Amino acid sequence: MVILKEKLEQLRQQVLEQLNSMTDKKELNELRVKVMGKKGWLTEILRGMGGLPAEERPKAGQLVNHLRQELEEKFDEVESGISRLLKNARLKDETLDITLPGKKHELGGIHPLNSVLEELIDIFASMGFDIVEGPEVETDYYNFEALNVPEDHPARDDQDTFYITENLLLRTQTSSAQIRTMKTQKPPIRMICPGRVYRADEVDATHSPVFHQMEGLVVDKGITMCDLKGVLEQFAKEIYGSQTKVRFRPSFFPFTEPSVEVDVSCSVCGGKGCRVCKGVGWIEILGAGMVHPNVLSGCGIDPEVYSGFAFGIGLDRLTTTRHKISDIRLLFENDRRFLEQFSRCGR
Repeated sequence: MVILKEKLEQLRQQVLEQLNSMTDKKELNELRVKVMGKKGWLTEILRGMGGLPAEERPKAGQLVNHLRQELEEKFDEVESGISRLLKNARLKDETLDITLPGKKHELGGIHPLNSVLEELIDIFASMGFDIVEGPEVETDYYNFEALNVPEDHPARDDQDTFYITENLLLRTQTSSAQIRTMKTQKPPIRMICPGRVYRADEVDATHSPVFHQMEGLVVDKGITMCDLKGVLEQFAKEIYGSQTKVRFRPSFFPFTEPSVEVDVSCSVCGGKGCRVCKGVGWIEILGAGMVHPNVLSGCGIDPEVYSGFAFGIGLDRLTTTRHKISDIRLLFENDRRFLEQFSRCGR
């Protein structure tokens, strides 16, 4: 028994000495296994108690268990101390100086498409136009038939239009809002309708199956082509600058007669000819014309009493020409490097 006591005391002193200088959790766990593991020092001592007299074994077991309890408490204490030191060191490294100025948060900006749209709304609102909305899922009647588009017109083919059913489709133009407005509102009418439209186009630098238009409509007594020219010339100069030249070319649309294409002098080369305007010095920005009598009468408006004009602006093309953007796909890719240019410069 005396030998056992000495052996236990010697083990106690050895382990405590090592624990007092311990600063690493990995080394601590290794020592714990050496002392109290299945093949540890205390286990070896317990196994050697078989050679003691029977009457001494209970007392010897108490001594070993007492030492085990003491060492376990010491191991836990040292482990807590190491954890506390590590935590304090980490907190010290992570300490924030609250007297330092805060980090500047990046602010977003208006997307160039929305910026141009807001500007157009301001321009036309100043001329007395109301803003209306129309559904993107439209019927064949409002998208084609009521707009005087013949049944055999190529625009009504499956390869040009996204049909949902035989009679439902994704609108190919915001012109359908004209019909809905004229059927629910009596003249005088002065409205614009911006929104998304859809056509089965291949994606490239100038085309997208999803793009944006703004439809405009004026219906009243005595409206002439001069009114159309005055409104669109004012619009073009507001957007591109007072030095901008505007020209009207004869064209054809089923829902207007006469019809025109409207061009502006290229803002990149000043009309001299460049890659953007394909060397001609002009850029087409919209189509327009006097509302066809068939469209007016189909909406219950007497074309002998009232006349009007309509125009459709491609917002994507307007945005790319306004900001000298060479590829329409940049408007839809959400590339921050591209968009940040506009957040810095605003409109």
